[in-house]
Amino acid sequence: MTSTQPARTARASGIPLPASYGDRQRTGLTSGDLFEGMAEHLFFSLGRSAIDASPHDLYMALSYAVRDRLMTRHLASKDLLRHQQPKAVAYLSAEFLIGPQLANNLLMLGLQSEAAEALERFGISDPEQVFAVEEEPGLGNGGLGRLAACYCESLASLEIPATGYGIRYEFGIFDQLIKGGWQVEITDKWLKGGWPWELVHPTKAQTVGFGGHTEVWHDEQNRYRVRWIPSQMVLGIPHDVPIAGYRVNSCGRLRLWRAEAAESFDFHAFNSGDYHGAVESKVGSETLSKVLYPNDGTAGGRRLRLMQQHFFVSCSLQDMIANLKRRGLPIADFPQHWAVQLNDTHPAIAVAELMRLLLDEHGMEWEQAWSITSSSLAYTNHTLLPEALERWGLDLFAALLPRHLELIYEINARFLQQVRLRHPGNEQILRRVSIIDEGEAKAVRMAHLAVVGSHHVNGVAALHSELVKTNLFPEFAALWPEKFTNVTNGVTPRRWVALANPGLNALLSDSVGPGWPVQIKALKQLEALQNDEPFLQRWAACKLTSKRRLAALIERRNGLLVDPTTLFDVQVKRIHEYKRQHLNALGLIARYLRIKSGDTDGLAPRTVIFGGKAAPGYAMAKLIIRFINGIADVVNSDPDTRGLLKVVFLADFNVQLAEKIYPAADLSEQISTAGLEASGTGNMKFALNGALTIGTLDGANVEIREHVGPDNFFLFGCTTDQIAALHRDGYRPWEWVAASPLLEQVFALVESDHFSAGDSELFKPLVQNLVGSDPYAVIADFAAYLEAQDRVDAAWQQRQFWQRMSLLNTARSGFFSSDRAVYEYASRIWQTPPARVEMSCPI
Repeated sequence: MTSTQPARTARASGIPLPASYGDRQRTGLTSGDLFEGMAEHLFFSLGRSAIDASPHDLYMALSYAVRDRLMTRHLASKDLLRHQQPKAVAYLSAEFLIGPQLANNLLMLGLQSEAAEALERFGISDPEQVFAVEEEPGLGNGGLGRLAACYCESLASLEIPATGYGIRYEFGIFDQLIKGGWQVEITDKWLKGGWPWELVHPTKAQTVGFGGHTEVWHDEQNRYRVRWIPSQMVLGIPHDVPIAGYRVNSCGRLRLWRAEAAESFDFHAFNSGDYHGAVESKVGSETLSKVLYPNDGTAGGRRLRLMQQHFFVSCSLQDMIANLKRRGLPIADFPQHWAVQLNDTHPAIAVAELMRLLLDEHGMEWEQAWSITSSSLAYTNHTLLPEALERWGLDLFAALLPRHLELIYEINARFLQQVRLRHPGNEQILRRVSIIDEGEAKAVRMAHLAVVGSHHVNGVAALHSELVKTNLFPEFAALWPEKFTNVTNGVTPRRWVALANPGLNALLSDSVGPGWPVQIKALKQLEALQNDEPFLQRWAACKLTSKRRLAALIERRNGLLVDPTTLFDVQVKRIHEYKRQHLNALGLIARYLRIKSGDTDGLAPRTVIFGGKAAPGYAMAKLIIRFINGIADVVNSDPDTRGLLKVVFLADFNVQLAEKIYPAADLSEQISTAGLEASGTGNMKFALNGALTIGTLDGANVEIREHVGPDNFFLFGCTTDQIAALHRDGYRPWEWVAASPLLEQVFALVESDHFSAGDSELFKPLVQNLVGSDPYAVIADFAAYLEAQDRVDAAWQQRQFWQRMSLLNTARSGFFSSDRAVYEYASRIWQTPPARVEMSCPI
């Protein structure tokens, strides 16, 4: 396109668009356009000719070509924010587990077949050859980060202006290998091949301080003021990642901050021969964005975590204020233009930092600053576990953030005065709700700070939200009942079904309409087909195709042949005692003993699949991984189990692997101790893909069972109240073991060297933990778990009955779309209506 051709205009903004918006190589949507765009990027961006292009070269070229097509939407969405000034969401999260971007962006833009045709012209017959080259972005770890990614995608698809703010980690949490049955952590160098999806904006850098001291001064009106004089300054460089909406013109973004030293090189030190000292500031500052979740088992690790949290929160809030200034809007109107969501307690320092910015940098009075802060922030709680409700020691806080600690003291004093008025003379309640824990180890309670400074506090499942009010923050809920609400989590059906399960996507499009990924209620139409035998056969064929794909992956990765016609029984999630992978493992040993005794009548042939990472410092979780692999070694080599049982641990569970596992699962293991899982999102992905759930009444399991129907869910285990009563009445798990011959037999086998290659001491800590205290009620739920597995075996024998239950799980899981969850946030908490982008240029 030449410069003499007329510019296109986006009606949403009224701003002339660059001539390149109409360049077919940059914005065209045919396979020919993509091919030409790839050829151009191969030559000009990568310096490659088509004849010697590697799969990685083709991945980069196609990604750049797809990114070109996102830019029209990305810039038009920014123009709309600038000129129409709708209220936007700022989603603050320590992690965003966004997964590979190329295939997902092709889906969102509707370019999957066009990309396949373009690649075929380069000699690539299967696009997976190119998709497989893409590294998994190391920006998240588990459910928290994946939820944030789903919400950003839904915000874009619902055309709600939004920015997800976080950290651009140079290294992910770790890549997981299994050696000798043990987890081995290796560095996740996800950026080593380049990442074509980010746009760097060094001119929009923000400066963040640490340490130092504060000074009192008086302004020209003789008002009391405080200035913070940090001892260390760090630059935050923004890297933007466009987030495409599904078949819409709107495009959201992630803004991820990379840390740099304000002064990266000391010439004086270098010239004096101190070569290490010359770059010491650079190395120290850049550590802030080096790795996701540094081990907080050391003082240095805790210090780095707090610095990371303040770094990205401060950068993000400064960026929002700068955005208002660029648009000519008064900072006093901050709540009318930004809805700031704190995704768990990691960003809770936002309460103090926004107050500091408004008071110290912009000269506001306390009442106005507090009104703005508490009207802008909302807090999502994701856990009831004490270790996840962050607390920072006062010494550490004072050393790193002295001004913030002063502000927290003042916030706390004003808050406690409100409590005194409601509860005069009640010192106990003051101690319980105080932001400052005045116990032996004095600390700042970050969850309390988030509750006090937010206008809404929500849990992420109906049961969890109730427990937040009754168990976690009962005094706060009594003080401000209007603050507390529930928004049950959701997952995007685009990535987790339309992309991950192409066979099911095609069947759904054919049976309920191609618009189902955004018109999720259309899945209810499947109920009319639950007794249609030919359709159920097609349903079963889709599942078998996915299972064959996963079986091939297991053979490549583990060297193990598994039968795709067996029941695929799956538990994939972070390894933690409360998630009870060891309950599943004990159940496997019981099944193994039954097979060895010859009692196989009614047993469904199974392939039991595990996956998940243990935190590097969590010894018991790592021992559970070793336990599972020890069981797998014995079971898979025993000829008596042939055709009846295989056990697989798939290493390095991530989004790429999850996209292969969820569609292939027949049975979803959601067996956490009741009352401890906030919600879960894997349970939703399994159900949407037609897996049946075996689970406790925990987290979102409760709502999944309500929606899919009790007859289509294998329930077992103690309820939250029963667990509480069990421990209150003096739980003695050793007595339960003594009363169960099967449990005694199981533990006898574990205590021998049968699963530990001759080391009878290996699993002793696990056995002692279970028999001696059993904090997560594994022993108490063991018998009920086996009984539920018997029901699974019986249902599997009736294959048409099973397929009907599978279909109903998908048909009734539309509620668990992230679109529904985001709509609830937008309408009830954020007050952010859609702002649609209409493009007049041919995109």
